Amino acid sequence: MTIAAHTLGCKLNYAETSDLLRRLSEEGHSIVEWGNVADLYIINTCTVTAVAEKKCRNAIRQAHRQNPDAQIVVMGCFAQVAAKEIESIPGVTLVLGNDRKAMLPQLLAGNVLSLPLTPSHSLSLPFQPQYSSGDRTRTFFKIQDGCDYFCTYCAIPYARGRSRSATIEETLGAARRIADSGAKEVILTGVNTGTFGQSNNQAIKQSSNQPFLELLKQLDKLEGILRYRISSIEPNLLTDDIIDFVAHSRAFLPHFHIPLQAGSDHVLQLMHRRYDTALYASKLQRIKSVMPDACIAADVMAGFNGETEEEFQKVLSFIDSLPISYLHVFTYSDRPGTAALKLGEKIPIPVRHEHTARLLELSEQKHHEFIASQLGKTRPVLWESTPHSNNQTIKQSSNHQLIQGWTDNYIRVARPYDPLLVNTIEEVTLSEGNIVLTTDH
Repeated sequence: MTIAAHTLGCKLNYAETSDLLRRLSEEGHSIVEWGNVADLYIINTCTVTAVAEKKCRNAIRQAHRQNPDAQIVVMGCFAQVAAKEIESIPGVTLVLGNDRKAMLPQLLAGNVLSLPLTPSHSLSLPFQPQYSSGDRTRTFFKIQDGCDYFCTYCAIPYARGRSRSATIEETLGAARRIADSGAKEVILTGVNTGTFGQSNNQAIKQSSNQPFLELLKQLDKLEGILRYRISSIEPNLLTDDIIDFVAHSRAFLPHFHIPLQAGSDHVLQLMHRRYDTALYASKLQRIKSVMPDACIAADVMAGFNGETEEEFQKVLSFIDSLPISYLHVFTYSDRPGTAALKLGEKIPIPVRHEHTARLLELSEQKHHEFIASQLGKTRPVLWESTPHSNNQTIKQSSNHQLIQGWTDNYIRVARPYDPLLVNTIEEVTLSEGNIVLTTDH
């Protein structure tokens, strides 16, 4: 069959879809770009926000218009929590929850187009590491799934189940396959990555008191992979030992993504987050003390219950005081089944959007400040494989194609395209002439 896939949401979803398409291709199916006519459309969904769910519905309708006779398989988080709704959309032939989507090749081989959904509390099948392909230089590597935290705003534990991961040796086996593929940079992904090895499943518990740190140490020894990034780690799980290890490791880069969600202790308590602003600030201070040029990103939610104008001013002031390089800003939306629905002090939707806009302005300011702090410094850049058109934000004198890449501390740069540079690392002195100013982080 010809198969087209569309992925919504996080890097974790992207890794899963890519891994699935690689397996389907190996079985003889032809993979085409989304938007083309196909025999089978796969939509890997997200349920983090109402906007993500709307995009899912739109993608289903787009696929059905593209080929009314095609099979449409909808999988992932939104599929897990809203199977009945999705089944009612014209064109949908199969809905797969998060424990079943990896089974799609076997289901297609057996012509299975009807399958009962596994309840969220039963999502406990053995975990298998997965990784993306298609980019010769970088890959997203899923090392963990699920979450035990149950923050009041979040539906992900209901969509993906409890935290689980493979053993360190099984994870290293997948990393070796990534190394054999030629990719030089690996981004470690998961729902709650820092809980690697802390599964309730006794069969996959690790012996180390800090299994995630032990995994990092073993990955650092692996030949062939030159760079690692930790895509996201909760501040209460980011120990000083992990920070110090990254600072002195062979391959782990000075780039951290540390969810904040709210810069107000009152709102953090309403969210049932497992840290306060003092702990968060201390983690960033520790990073900057041992890696002054580190890039630090933060997730922030705008308009959560209790975020009055007074509390929001605390949020802005707190974030402005931190050495954050940029923000990922999300507007709060009610998620069915979450505890936040029972909390009072609802923030009007126009106010939520206003808070979002002000946080985005602050993010842009912080990013420009970080870029300015790096001008004139020399950083290693991994050049990517795809040529780009000349970008107006780069002061190039010609209209030739460009090659782009990321510094170790996550600044996007460009230079005239040279195929010999693809998938190589080069020391580059940063200037206003080679930095790509982008909001796509």
